[in-house]
Amino acid sequence: MHKRTEMLAEEKIWSLLLKLSVPAMIGMIVNAFYNVVDTIFVGRGVGVRGIAAISIAFPIQMIVMAISLSVGIGSASIISRKWGAKDIDGAESTLGNALSLTVLLGIIIGVPSIVFAPQILKVFGASENIIGYSIVYLRIILSGIFFTLFTMVTNNIIRAEGNANMAMITMLTSAIVNIILDPIFIFGLHMGVAGAAIATVIAKFITTVVQFYYFRSKYSIIKFRINKLRLKWHLIKEIFTIGSSAFARQVVGSLMIIVLNKLLSVYGGDMGIAVYGVIQRLLMLAYMPMFGIAQGLQPIVGFNYGAGLYDRVKEGIKDSIVAASLISTSSFIILCLFPGFFISLFSKNPDLIKMGSSALRIITAAFPLIGFQIVASSMYQSLGKSVPAFFLAILRQLLLFIPAVYLLSAIFKLNGIWITFPITDSISAIVTAIMLFYSIKRLQFMKKYKP
Repeated sequence: MHKRTEMLAEEKIWSLLLKLSVPAMIGMIVNAFYNVVDTIFVGRGVGVRGIAAISIAFPIQMIVMAISLSVGIGSASIISRKWGAKDIDGAESTLGNALSLTVLLGIIIGVPSIVFAPQILKVFGASENIIGYSIVYLRIILSGIFFTLFTMVTNNIIRAEGNANMAMITMLTSAIVNIILDPIFIFGLHMGVAGAAIATVIAKFITTVVQFYYFRSKYSIIKFRINKLRLKWHLIKEIFTIGSSAFARQVVGSLMIIVLNKLLSVYGGDMGIAVYGVIQRLLMLAYMPMFGIAQGLQPIVGFNYGAGLYDRVKEGIKDSIVAASLISTSSFIILCLFPGFFISLFSKNPDLIKMGSSALRIITAAFPLIGFQIVASSMYQSLGKSVPAFFLAILRQLLLFIPAVYLLSAIFKLNGIWITFPITDSISAIVTAIMLFYSIKRLQFMKKYKP
């Protein structure tokens, strides 16, 4: 028995969760920190317009992330369950199909998005003051779309193997290279937002090389094999069915940002867009440790569910909920106590700091309820339960947030946009808690009647 197989099947759950989650948390925090630093450099080097410009372009990046997460999470779920069932050949076929899809999707999405970037950005709410910056930034980012897709897809698969340390190393590689190159291109070479985009593409390319080497090395259990690259319909269907929730969450998140930017341009102007761009990056940093917990949970749930070890699945879910809730509550306290400090990191503009501090406190009012919702979504993906995973993915942002933000902004203007966040977070938390309760009951039933 491979030592990682033994680890997933036998090690104490809390210890195992820490072992798999901590590297994921470190990698994701550093990666999110890069996004914060990137925005700080743009804010200091270009100004509020630069922040607004990359914020307008961000929904496109979220769509690319949606596709990569769909393929990555869908593939990872299949691979971990097939590994648990000792079907290594099936796991390697899944890896091959995931990589083939990465190339195909990169071409389908990247080329038209580069060609029609000006039109897309105008639809997304770019004003004449910032659209020039946005076009330059977006076209450079999309030129490296294959590397972005590859790194995100394979990172999920590496984690599905239980190799959390390697997954962390690849994320650290991307973030560290980015952080080093950003000031060189933005300040040293005076390239502004173009420099930030070039740094990102170079970092993703280097990470792609590292990950490709891993799958050809002795360290990987699931090997990259050329004869597994031929696309198989049943695998593609299962990958996208399971990954549909991740795709929906990111696409709906992108749609939500587009709606927000349009409303913010009406009620807050470019300053309002910049404020939300800053807050969004702070929240991403706060979310990352919780996503790290969820990613650490994924191979535990997938492997043990595939192996029929339902007690371990249930214990992993409960421990993850506790850990994620502690993180979300801690983040809430820190952000609410020092909002001005965090906003001022991005810009010394007093109007941005004043508006941002007030907005941050309102937006994070229900943040303690976020942790267990992230765990629930990851649990359903890991179990291969596409319908509840998809429902949770669209619940808050599409079914609740978008209708609510139109209504509340019409009544309360700018403050209506901010208060939409805690209201929809609270409602979705109630629905998620009910679903989790019945799902855990079902695991108890499966254990009782296990053949």
